[in-house]
Amino acid sequence: MDHPYLLLTLAVFFWSGNFIVGRAVRADIPPVALAFWRWAVASLLVFFLARPYLEGDRHRMRGHWPVLILLSVLGVAVFNTLVYIGLQRTIALNAFLMQSMMPVLIVAMSFLIFRERISPVQGMGIAVSLSGAVTIIARGDPDALLSLSVNRGDVLVFVAVACYAGYSVMLRKRPPIHPLSFLAVTFATGTLVLLPFYLWEAFCVRGFTLNAPALLAVGYVAVFPSVISFFCFNRGVELAGANRAGLFLHLMPVFGSLMAVFFLGESLEWFHGAGIGAIALGIFLATRAGVRRERTT
Repeated sequence: MDHPYLLLTLAVFFWSGNFIVGRAVRADIPPVALAFWRWAVASLLVFFLARPYLEGDRHRMRGHWPVLILLSVLGVAVFNTLVYIGLQRTIALNAFLMQSMMPVLIVAMSFLIFRERISPVQGMGIAVSLSGAVTIIARGDPDALLSLSVNRGDVLVFVAVACYAGYSVMLRKRPPIHPLSFLAVTFATGTLVLLPFYLWEAFCVRGFTLNAPALLAVGYVAVFPSVISFFCFNRGVELAGANRAGLFLHLMPVFGSLMAVFFLGESLEWFHGAGIGAIALGIFLATRAGVRRERTT
């Protein structure tokens, strides 16, 4: 599929539910267990889809294992585990604020690592989009931001966000293998990295009961935010670049708000419209500026 903005929108749509699920089941499923079983199930699903490609791609992975392991650790093992741990200690509002910083971190890392610059219009688009995301998260109330306090959970979520920003930037170094082969390898490697931490949590901290809510939670995070979102996001980054792809993460509070209206019966407020408008304008500015620059080079 060669429609990067559709792919990125779908990826963020399914990711929007990941924070909600992680927060909702924090009392039922320990954070490392949720991350481990998420990736264990996702690995099995992707393996069956990737089998026709893995054998042919095996020789293409030679010499690329350092970057494959790095991407597995940053994007699979560390990011989601730290988010789930952080959600045990912070509120969803703080977590979404941390998440909204990811596009800025992606731009900064792209410049520091690869000297990739952005145009003034792209920078303006990022700033406008960020203001829209913050407007929705704070529900249009500046006092909501001023009253926030930073705790250890916020720090963990911010570290997680920084790790995924690094994953997004380093995707350009992935080996030339089929997308399903890439997902199978990184998911399986990330699961193996998490295994000792999961065993420690299960035996030394607490386990969990495999009931209906736990099965539904693991099923959702394994299929939608994992297999589908990672496939869409990785392809979107490949087509649009990390800087423009990262900007779509500002859609998370938009989808989160719309889900609350649809599923929880909340009403649409003025700040939803203002925030959505700013995010749409920011994405338009940044993506159009990038397209024009490509056409002139």
